[in-house]
Amino acid sequence: MKRKTMKTMMQGAILLSVASLIAKILSAVYRVPFQNMVGNTGFYVYQQIYPIYGIGMTFALSGLPMFISKLVAESGTQAEKLSLLSRVLVLMMGFSLILFAGLQLFALQIAVAMGDPKLAIIIRSVSWMFLLSPFLAVSRGYFQGEYDMQPSATSQLVEQLVRVTVILTVAYWAMRHQWDVYRMGAWAMSSAAIAAVFASAVMVWYVRQAQVNFWQPALQPAKISYSDLAKRLLIEGGTISLFASMMVLLQLIDSFTVKRGLVGYGLTDLAAKSVKGIYDRGQPLVQLGLVVATAFASSLLPSLTEALNQRKWRQFVRQAGSVIRMSLVIASAAAAGLIALMPEVNRLLFGDATGSGTLSIYVLSIIFATLITIYNSILQSLNRFTTTLVGLGIGLAVKVIFNQRSVVSMGAVGASWTTVIALAAMTIFLMQQLKEFDFAAFRNGLLRKLVGVCVVMIVGLRLLMDILQGMMLQAGLSPRGSAFLLTIIGVAAGVWLFLKLALKTHLLALREWLMLPLASRWLRWLRVK
Repeated sequence: MKRKTMKTMMQGAILLSVASLIAKILSAVYRVPFQNMVGNTGFYVYQQIYPIYGIGMTFALSGLPMFISKLVAESGTQAEKLSLLSRVLVLMMGFSLILFAGLQLFALQIAVAMGDPKLAIIIRSVSWMFLLSPFLAVSRGYFQGEYDMQPSATSQLVEQLVRVTVILTVAYWAMRHQWDVYRMGAWAMSSAAIAAVFASAVMVWYVRQAQVNFWQPALQPAKISYSDLAKRLLIEGGTISLFASMMVLLQLIDSFTVKRGLVGYGLTDLAAKSVKGIYDRGQPLVQLGLVVATAFASSLLPSLTEALNQRKWRQFVRQAGSVIRMSLVIASAAAAGLIALMPEVNRLLFGDATGSGTLSIYVLSIIFATLITIYNSILQSLNRFTTTLVGLGIGLAVKVIFNQRSVVSMGAVGASWTTVIALAAMTIFLMQQLKEFDFAAFRNGLLRKLVGVCVVMIVGLRLLMDILQGMMLQAGLSPRGSAFLLTIIGVAAGVWLFLKLALKTHLLALREWLMLPLASRWLRWLRVK
């Protein structure tokens, strides 16, 4: 029975991870055609309010369902579970109503604080999604607590597909009919509420199939009071949710500081909006980089958790060290590749190479955000929620204190540097909290070797791109056509060069390389070559 439960858990975890991966890819990829249709200013308008959606979505999609599933797993009988969930639903509905009312009533004040009063209509548009968040979080949490991940996975995919479809349809319609960018933004952001309705419909179907009712009053005395439940919801559920929305929180700070800082830097209001839109191109690039790095890390974390649960401390420390090293190497390779190919990637995806320097610095976030994800997972597995919350607070404090000042003195590149420094500060703090375990993650000069490999790869790729660029111009290819070919060639050459150098410098142990997909085949091929 235990083996069957474990098998169900693993299958469910894989299903939810795949659905989450597809949803993240969709969430990153749609922004490219969207930006192409609405331009830099239209992209700025959308991205200014996106963090509000992103934070709400993280709470409803991953953070609170994870915590609620833990509450369900802790409960005994079905009656206890439903009694507990009805209380959670009441608390969440109250919180969501306050949030909805606050966004509706103070939309203008929030927009003014962002430096653009016209954003108020978009803030009111996104606020409607919060009314559906309680049911989505509770229903997903219930099924996840029962080790049934299919409802959450299905509703997540439906939600993202509907949202992306609405956004791109609105962008196309706005382009064809020459809508004002703020009108376009309000309709595009209404996709959040529309998608939540479809996701809720999916969850209602699963709830009815399971014959459960979260709406009925508690049938038995509560084992936990409303006040204690609210406290746990805020501390444990809030910590998980806030860390899951770490990058979105940094983007929210950008929404309040970058555009205002650019005006202080000396740009006109219209130019500041355009530059902020260019700066926001970095977000889907970082998101895609994180998908690759964190997906790999997530695949290794179950074995880490199993070792911890069985109190095999030596195995736990060894595996944690491997996860940290391999995640760092893959994230660094992704960031270095994007830096080397940024002009081509920027032109291919967004139509021009404007802001490539700013974006090159911004993608360094991939390295630190990946490490933070790993350290956070380890700390939470040790039930050290307060430590992770303090780490997040340090990073956000650095961003809040220095972001606008950096932009005023350096322009958009200042915001990129502040994001990277904030994430680095968070990484160092979390690393220090785990010093007692001595993971030996950076042994044998790993950092020195990794920096050397990345620098050689960046220089080598840039030389190759410059040579090929001249050939493309002589062939008479369009800028975007040549950028496409250069990106394809650059990615292939970058992967080959990085792996060749990594193997030559013994960046990772052979057993660690063999943990990668199809490693035995491509390792043999690389060594022959």
